[in-house]
Amino acid sequence: MSGGVYVFVYGTLRTGEANDMMRAAARHGLPAPARVGAAQIAGRLYDFGAYPGLVLSDDGARTCGEIYRIADALVAVLDEIEEVYPGEAGLFVREVHDIEYEGTRYPCIVYPVAAAAVDGLLCIAGGDWVSYRRERDGR
Repeated sequence: MSGGVYVFVYGTLRTGEANDMMRAAARHGLPAPARVGAAQIAGRLYDFGAYPGLVLSDDGARTCGEIYRIADALVAVLDEIEEVYPGEAGLFVREVHDIEYEGTRYPCIVYPVAAAAVDGLLCIAGGDWVSYRRERDGR
Protein backbone atom coordinates (compact mmCIF):
# COMPACT_ATOMS: atom_id res chain seq x y z
CA MET A 1 0.00 0.00 0.00
CA SER A 2 1.61 3.25 -1.06
CA GLY A 3 0.91 6.24 1.15
CA GLY A 4 -1.44 5.47 3.95
CA VAL A 5 -2.02 6.67 7.47
CA TYR A 6 -2.17 5.06 10.88
CA VAL A 7 -5.32 4.55 12.91
CA PHE A 8 -5.85 3.34 16.47
CA VAL A 9 -9.10 1.41 16.91
CA TYR A 10 -10.56 0.46 20.28
CA GLY A 11 -14.16 -0.61 19.71
CA THR A 12 -16.40 -1.78 16.90
CA LEU A 13 -13.72 -1.09 14.24
CA ARG A 14 -11.54 -3.85 15.73
CA THR A 15 -11.17 -7.18 13.95
CA GLY A 16 -14.25 -9.36 14.35
CA GLU A 17 -16.41 -6.55 15.71
CA ALA A 18 -19.55 -5.01 14.17
CA ASN A 19 -17.70 -2.41 12.06
CA ASP A 20 -14.55 -4.48 11.41
CA MET A 21 -12.20 -2.34 9.29
CA MET A 22 -11.12 -5.32 7.20
CA ARG A 23 -14.71 -5.91 6.05
CA ALA A 24 -15.30 -2.17 5.56
CA ALA A 25 -12.23 -1.91 3.32
CA ALA A 26 -13.27 -4.99 1.31
CA ARG A 27 -16.82 -3.64 0.81
CA HIS A 28 -15.35 -0.48 -0.73
CA GLY A 29 -12.71 -2.25 -2.84
CA LEU A 30 -9.87 -0.79 -0.76
CA PRO A 31 -6.65 -2.51 0.33
CA ALA A 32 -6.86 -4.42 3.59
CA PRO A 33 -5.54 -2.54 6.63
CA ALA A 34 -2.08 -3.71 7.74
CA ARG A 35 -1.97 -4.52 11.45
CA VAL A 36 0.95 -2.90 13.27
CA GLY A 37 0.08 -4.36 16.68
CA ALA A 38 -1.83 -4.17 19.94
CA ALA A 39 -1.35 -0.91 21.82
CA GLN A 40 -2.92 1.30 24.46
CA ILE A 41 -3.90 4.95 24.70
CA ALA A 42 -4.39 7.07 27.81
CA GLY A 43 -8.12 7.25 28.48
CA ARG A 44 -11.26 5.55 29.72
CA LEU A 45 -13.87 3.57 27.78
CA TYR A 46 -17.61 3.94 28.35
CA ASP A 47 -20.46 1.66 27.34
CA PHE A 48 -22.90 3.28 24.89
CA GLY A 49 -24.68 -0.05 24.37
CA ALA A 50 -23.79 -1.16 20.85
CA TYR A 51 -20.40 0.55 20.92
CA PRO A 52 -17.90 2.17 23.29
CA GLY A 53 -16.74 5.75 23.56
CA LEU A 54 -13.22 6.77 24.54
CA VAL A 55 -12.59 9.79 26.74
CA LEU A 56 -8.93 10.73 26.55
CA SER A 57 -7.35 11.43 29.94
CA ASP A 58 -4.03 11.57 31.70
CA ASP A 59 -5.24 10.05 34.98
CA GLY A 60 -3.42 6.73 34.46
CA ALA A 61 -6.33 4.84 32.88
CA ARG A 62 -5.50 2.95 29.68
CA THR A 63 -7.65 1.79 26.77
CA CYS A 64 -6.69 -1.25 24.72
CA GLY A 65 -6.80 -1.29 20.96
CA GLU A 66 -4.86 -1.93 17.80
CA ILE A 67 -2.81 0.18 15.43
CA TYR A 68 -3.28 -0.31 11.69
CA ARG A 69 -1.82 1.29 8.61
CA ILE A 70 -4.68 2.04 6.24
CA ALA A 71 -5.16 3.43 2.76
CA ASP A 72 -5.91 7.15 2.74
CA ALA A 73 -9.27 6.41 1.08
CA LEU A 74 -10.37 4.29 4.06
CA VAL A 75 -10.40 7.37 6.32
CA ALA A 76 -13.60 8.62 4.63
CA VAL A 77 -15.21 5.21 5.23
CA LEU A 78 -14.23 5.30 8.92
CA ASP A 79 -15.54 8.87 9.20
CA GLU A 80 -18.86 7.65 7.81
CA ILE A 81 -19.00 4.76 10.30
CA GLU A 82 -18.20 7.13 13.18
CA GLU A 83 -20.54 9.80 11.76
CA VAL A 84 -17.80 12.42 11.62
CA TYR A 85 -18.73 15.06 9.05
CA PRO A 86 -16.90 18.34 8.30
CA GLY A 87 -18.55 21.31 9.97
CA GLU A 88 -21.02 19.19 11.95
CA ALA A 89 -20.93 18.44 15.66
CA GLY A 90 -21.31 14.75 16.41
CA LEU A 91 -20.61 12.28 19.19
CA PHE A 92 -17.19 11.27 17.84
CA VAL A 93 -14.41 13.53 16.58
CA ARG A 94 -11.38 12.61 14.50
CA GLU A 95 -8.07 13.53 16.10
CA VAL A 96 -4.44 12.48 15.65
CA HIS A 97 -2.47 11.27 18.67
CA ASP A 98 0.94 9.68 18.95
CA ILE A 99 0.66 6.09 20.19
CA GLU A 100 3.66 3.95 21.05
CA TYR A 101 4.16 0.40 19.91
CA GLU A 102 7.40 -1.49 20.54
CA GLY A 103 9.42 1.70 21.02
CA THR A 104 8.09 3.51 17.95
CA ARG A 105 5.58 6.35 18.09
CA TYR A 106 2.87 6.31 15.42
CA PRO A 107 0.74 9.38 14.58
CA CYS A 108 -2.67 7.69 14.71
CA ILE A 109 -6.14 8.81 13.84
CA VAL A 110 -8.32 8.23 16.92
CA TYR A 111 -12.08 8.74 17.34
CA PRO A 112 -12.72 9.90 20.94
CA VAL A 113 -15.84 11.43 22.49
CA ALA A 114 -16.18 14.44 24.78
CA ALA A 115 -16.25 13.83 28.53
CA ALA A 116 -19.72 15.41 28.74
CA ALA A 117 -21.08 12.69 26.43
CA VAL A 118 -20.48 9.91 28.97
CA ASP A 119 -22.37 11.35 31.96
CA GLY A 120 -24.24 8.49 33.62
CA LEU A 121 -22.68 5.78 31.44
CA LEU A 122 -20.83 2.74 32.76
CA CYS A 123 -17.03 3.01 32.65
CA ILE A 124 -15.53 -0.17 31.21
CA ALA A 125 -13.06 -1.50 33.77
CA GLY A 126 -9.87 -2.75 32.17
CA GLY A 127 -10.34 -0.61 29.06
CA ASP A 128 -10.85 -3.50 26.62
CA TRP A 129 -14.12 -3.29 24.65
CA VAL A 130 -13.85 -6.74 23.05
CA SER A 131 -13.34 -8.60 26.34
CA TYR A 132 -15.98 -6.50 28.07
CA ARG A 133 -18.57 -6.94 25.29
CA ARG A 134 -18.06 -10.71 25.15
CA GLU A 135 -18.53 -11.02 28.91
CA ARG A 136 -21.48 -8.61 28.94
CA ASP A 137 -23.23 -10.38 26.07
CA GLY A 138 -22.44 -13.86 27.38
CA ARG A 139 -20.24 -15.02 24.51
